[in-house]
Amino acid sequence: MTQEIIIAGFGGQGVLSMGKILAYSALMEGKEVSWMPAYGPEQRGGTANVTVIVSDQRISSPIVSTFDTAIILNQPSLEKFESKIKPGGTLIYDGYGISIPPQRTDINIHEINAMDVAAEMGNPKGFNMIVLGSLLGLHPIVQVENVLKALRKTLPARHHDLIPANEEALRKGMELTAAQ
Repeated sequence: MTQEIIIAGFGGQGVLSMGKILAYSALMEGKEVSWMPAYGPEQRGGTANVTVIVSDQRISSPIVSTFDTAIILNQPSLEKFESKIKPGGTLIYDGYGISIPPQRTDINIHEINAMDVAAEMGNPKGFNMIVLGSLLGLHPIVQVENVLKALRKTLPARHHDLIPANEEALRKGMELTAAQ
């Protein structure tokens, strides 16, 4: 099993964090992992993306030109990466940041409303965990328990009190796509 994933959006949406948490989770399961972030000079508001490759076999290169799965959180990223999803691949996008929806018919497209769900949950910062959960609802690449362990590893200790809310957001995201 090899999954080549791109997560793309604006800085501040948790794009790089999602990739890091996914990568740590896969490492904890003994999988081969590549995590390659790319972002502009601005941390918030500029574009950001991260490529994560998770595999049961050695990864020959962290650089890929097409992806099995794309998680897209804004219109510029959709315009850049929609054409780079392999036929039969998966596109997950949050409708909040997209004005012109995806047009391809040869991929599996899943619109989630993570921004709205995060607001309903009273946890707007849980947005990225809802999005990550939606990926795991479709493609259980890693186990939820390892995502929670990765959260403990990547979040500063002063924010560990947020882990239960992040777990709730993660599981809610899984429900969003598991039903699709």
